[in-house]
Amino acid sequence: MSVTLFSQEEKVKKTSNKGKLFLYWGWNRATFSNSDIRFQGNNYDFTLQDVRAKDRPTDFTFDYFHPTKITLPQTNVRVGYFLSDNYTVSVGVDHMKYVVRSFQTVKINGEINAGNAFDGVYNNDDIQLTHDFLQFEHTDGLNYVNVELKRFDEIGHFIGMNSKNFQLNITEGFGAGVLFPRTNSKLFNQKRWDEFHVSGWGVSAGAGLNLTFFKYFFVQSDLKYGYIKMPNIRTTENAEDKASQSFTFFQKTIVFGAKFNI
Repeated sequence: MSVTLFSQEEKVKKTSNKGKLFLYWGWNRATFSNSDIRFQGNNYDFTLQDVRAKDRPTDFTFDYFHPTKITLPQTNVRVGYFLSDNYTVSVGVDHMKYVVRSFQTVKINGEINAGNAFDGVYNNDDIQLTHDFLQFEHTDGLNYVNVELKRFDEIGHFIGMNSKNFQLNITEGFGAGVLFPRTNSKLFNQKRWDEFHVSGWGVSAGAGLNLTFFKYFFVQSDLKYGYIKMPNIRTTENAEDKASQSFTFFQKTIVFGAKFNI
C-alpha cells in the first residue's frame, strides 16, 4: 500500500467588481506651473508673466473629519460605478488650493488707467506683487469638477499576494471637467471679491495603487497630471472685470473609500 502526500495552495476566487458602486474621500497636495495672468477691465488691460503659485494645505487636525468643515483641507471626493470588472466611470471634485505668492517680482505688459499709483503703460517692466497691487488666490478653492474613465486591474498575484481579504490593484485613466473656483481676489486695493463662478475647463490623466481589504473597503493613492484653462475669472464686484490664465498641475492624493453592490 502506498500513500501519496501532497499539498496544494488554495486558489482564491476572483472578486467580481462589475455593477458595484464606489465612493471615496481623502486629501491632496498639488504643485502648479508658472502662469501668465491677464487682467482686463474698463480702465486697464495688462498681463503678468510667469507668475508663481503654491497650494495651501491646512495643518492636520480632527477638523479634517468634520462633515461641515470638509473643504478646509485640500479634499478629493468621488463616486463611481464599475461598468465591468476592469473599467470604472466616476464623477468627483478635486478641491485644490491655488495661491499666488505675494511680493514676487514679475514682468508686466499692458496699460493701467484706473486713477491709482499703478497707472502707466508697461512694456516688459518689472513689478512687485505687493498687497496694495494684487492678492489673488483660488482657496475656496480651485475646484476641478470632473468625470473620469479608468481601468482597474488586480496585480497582487504578481508579488505572491493571494488572499481573499486583501487585493492589490493598479488603476489608470483620464478625466475632463469644469473649473468652479471661489476666487479670492483683491486688485488695486479694491473691495475683495470672493464668490463661486464657472471659470473654465480642465483635462487630466493619472494612475494609482489601490489596496482593497475585506472586499468592500479600500485605501488608494494616486498621481494626477493635468492642464487647466480659465478664460473667465471674476476679480471684482464689476462683472466686466476679469482675469484669464492657464497652467498645469501635478497632484498627489491619499483617499479612503468603500464599494458595494447596488
